[in-house]
Amino acid sequence: MTDAEDRPDFLETADGRRIAYRRTPDAGAGAPGVVFLGGFRSDMTGTKAAFLEERCRARGRAFLRFDYTGHGQSSGRFEDGCIGDWLRDARDAIAALTEGPQVLVGSSMGGWIALLLAREAPERVAALIGIAAAPDFTLDGMEAAFDEAQRQEMARTGRVALPSEYSDEPYVITRRLIEDGRDHLVLRAPLPLPFPTRLLQGSADVDVPPERARILFDHAEGPDIRLLLVKGADHRFSGPRELRILDETLEEAIAAAREAGR
Repeated sequence: MTDAEDRPDFLETADGRRIAYRRTPDAGAGAPGVVFLGGFRSDMTGTKAAFLEERCRARGRAFLRFDYTGHGQSSGRFEDGCIGDWLRDARDAIAALTEGPQVLVGSSMGGWIALLLAREAPERVAALIGIAAAPDFTLDGMEAAFDEAQRQEMARTGRVALPSEYSDEPYVITRRLIEDGRDHLVLRAPLPLPFPTRLLQGSADVDVPPERARILFDHAEGPDIRLLLVKGADHRFSGPRELRILDETLEEAIAAAREAGR
């Protein structure tokens, strides 16, 4: 692929956000489109997003991947963002760049965003696939793990820097991120998922432990929800075996969505 072909397009929003995206058009596959929702501080150039784009293009299926504000090539600063902001980016991108029900594929934080989208507009969801989905992680993962010194630092400065396994730069966690996260929880109230839902989880995931997948699985309500625990897979879920499982899961979920009339 040439540099020009790999250059993203941009969605300009009325309030000045500039969302970078790549879109593969529908080539008559007769199936719902696929939207990839990335994780916390990741971008649309990751292995899973690129893999799914290639598979959808090969099958003539519409596909969308994009960067949240403050991520990748989109406008804004990461430290200024929060779950509500990134949910708005996803909502706006899907509204402007897709038609009809979509298969939402959410990785880590993207799984939380997918669940929020599904809760507010289930008619736009044909099926949902969570890859190490991390709903409510700002409360259950970050805030719950703060030690006393970090709590005091947050109270004093409104921010805490946490080391990251995925970057040389620490994650800066802001008070706004934590407080906004509490306004977007999905595991504290009924969570109907009236469409095929597939949850993929690695047994060796230390960022989103397998028990979190089971909590989501037990909490969600729907006629067709399945959890697949993959022995030895880590949080990235992007090795050849995991990508094959993701591809098979996508095809199975689309077939189930068709059968369900979605």
